[in-house]
Amino acid sequence: MEVADVSVYTLGIWLVHPGRENDFVQAWRDLARKTKEDFPNGKAVLMHDRDVKNRFISTGPWESLEQVEQWRASDVFTQSVEAMKDLLEHFEARTLDEAASIGWDASDM
Repeated sequence: MEVADVSVYTLGIWLVHPGRENDFVQAWRDLARKTKEDFPNGKAVLMHDRDVKNRFISTGPWESLEQVEQWRASDVFTQSVEAMKDLLEHFEARTLDEAASIGWDASDM
């Protein structure tokens, strides 16, 4: 399996109305599933902040900036985020370039 060089990532910071966390996770999963249909090689992770119970962080690598722009302009993204508005206090979307990375395998541990 060939691994593509990835240097562009998306980051989402989601502040959910308290008590709506489970609804948000389901809505985010729905967005991720729909995104996977258009970008089958994509990967995304949703993380839950242990200290701020209603804050979630999502991130994922992309093949190019153009692909990120295509996704954010898509009906899947815009309609999904619009549908989540009632669940959210705040949402911030960022595009990040890789500045440095380190990899290791089991022999490094």
